[in-house]
Amino acid sequence: MKKWNFFKNIRFQVRDINELDDRFLLANLYLTQALTLVIGLIVFFFQKNKFWEHLSFGEPLKIIGWGLGFAAAFIAVDLLISRFVPEDVADDGGINEKLFGRRPIWHIALISAVVAICEELLFRGAVQHAFGAYWTSILFAAIHIRYLRHWIMTGLVFGVSYGLGWIYEQSGTLWAPIIAHFAIDFVMGCMIRFRREANEKN
Repeated sequence: MKKWNFFKNIRFQVRDINELDDRFLLANLYLTQALTLVIGLIVFFFQKNKFWEHLSFGEPLKIIGWGLGFAAAFIAVDLLISRFVPEDVADDGGINEKLFGRRPIWHIALISAVVAICEELLFRGAVQHAFGAYWTSILFAAIHIRYLRHWIMTGLVFGVSYGLGWIYEQSGTLWAPIIAHFAIDFVMGCMIRFRREANEKN
């Protein structure tokens, strides 16, 4: 009987970020986020965990306050760390620079919104419901593999994930961590873009 091996022709290889064109990078980003969303919805389904119940917007000012307050605190900590640690510690292999460096503001906002919604639905909404904030944050840090080169960045990613889980529990809605996640990514993306623009002018 003939054996089928569907994976024998699949080859994984490390690619230099400079070899990736913009369309490939964007396609990869949106594909992984779509996959994240689908996995999150599947987990919700098997948990019999109605995801729309996690999206209540009962007290908008409180929810926005939790989201923007946490985002501001995290950005302040990140900026403080960046002043005292070498640049190579925060190096993610150039992915963020490639992704945001020449991106229009509207597209940075779109990317930030897509990532925030998809990742928070999966991690805070589905995974945290099953395993709690600590193990969810371990998983969240592990999938952000480009930050695992240094313990400071790994700790920062774990910390932001745990914080997002905490404000989710405090606010009782996924909108708080979604707003925080969006604000962090959007501000960081804009900082990368304008820093690159300023460097090119000098």
